[in-house]
Amino acid sequence: MPSKNTINNHPPIHNHLAEKIIDIKHLDQAQLLGPKDQNLTIIKKHFSKLKVVLRGNSLKIIGDSSTINEFEELWSTIEGHYSSFNQLSSGTLDAMLKKEYVLDVVDFSSKNVLLYGNKGRVIRSRTKNQYKMVQSMEKNDLLFAVGPAGSGKTYTAVALAVKALKEKQVQKIILTRPAVEAGENLGFLPGDLKEKLDPYLQPLYDALRDMIPTEKLAEYMESGVIQIAPLGFMRGRTLDKAFVILDEGQNTTESQIKMFLTRMGRSAKFIVTGDVTQIDLPKNQKSGLKIALELFKNQKDITIVNLDEHDVIRHQLVKKIINAFNNK
Repeated sequence: MPSKNTINNHPPIHNHLAEKIIDIKHLDQAQLLGPKDQNLTIIKKHFSKLKVVLRGNSLKIIGDSSTINEFEELWSTIEGHYSSFNQLSSGTLDAMLKKEYVLDVVDFSSKNVLLYGNKGRVIRSRTKNQYKMVQSMEKNDLLFAVGPAGSGKTYTAVALAVKALKEKQVQKIILTRPAVEAGENLGFLPGDLKEKLDPYLQPLYDALRDMIPTEKLAEYMESGVIQIAPLGFMRGRTLDKAFVILDEGQNTTESQIKMFLTRMGRSAKFIVTGDVTQIDLPKNQKSGLKIALELFKNQKDITIVNLDEHDVIRHQLVKKIINAFNNK
């Protein structure tokens, strides 16, 4: 019969493995894991002692606890980078694996960088008046941004909304605009509500696609985190903990813009954009935006930013076209 010492010194027959499940449903797998999951393949090769299995919207990690802890540290770094840049290049991943990664390799301190959009695209205020929009929303909860086509007022407004959502300042984004433009009434257009609205809301969709990965944007819209609706749908609602943008505000009537502005909840942020030179209302009807600008021009806790041809960032001819019409 073996001694107690022999029994105590005998190596264990079973080496118990730990298991960890990491939820990745909030991430865009295509961009994070790369084409054909190449980033995941690199990670698996680095952690060869672990079994890493991708199952739907989760990663299952099996192995010894200390190595799993190392994996979790790496994954935390990956998520932090991805939440800022919406992408993960193989070069960045390699730096992370070598522990050479530094988060501030990109100019985070630059004041005019709003966020890093789809595929790492840098979204920034590119003109003095666009930057004024950014500054004003840090101080006040209601902003009127008025200027010509191409001046970036709508794009900057959407960027501010996405930034607020990303930083959890708000719980949802609501984008709206008057449903009647250029003499067309939605009631006489074919298709369901979304089909009717889409042509009018294309600039808002384009901006969102620049800033949010495709799958994530679809998820946000399906769950109601991002809502796009005609102005009439705002009636009777209290919009709280939301970032709300009214685009093409020059085409609202006085009663419409009053209705919209009085939907504002305590923790909401509102931006109204418009171009008072492009009013499509009947000639006998005054623009609600023009009335609001006059009413609130001296209100300290409401900001009005006037953009002009110097803010136009489209083709260089657009500035000349705007000037020509303004000076005719």
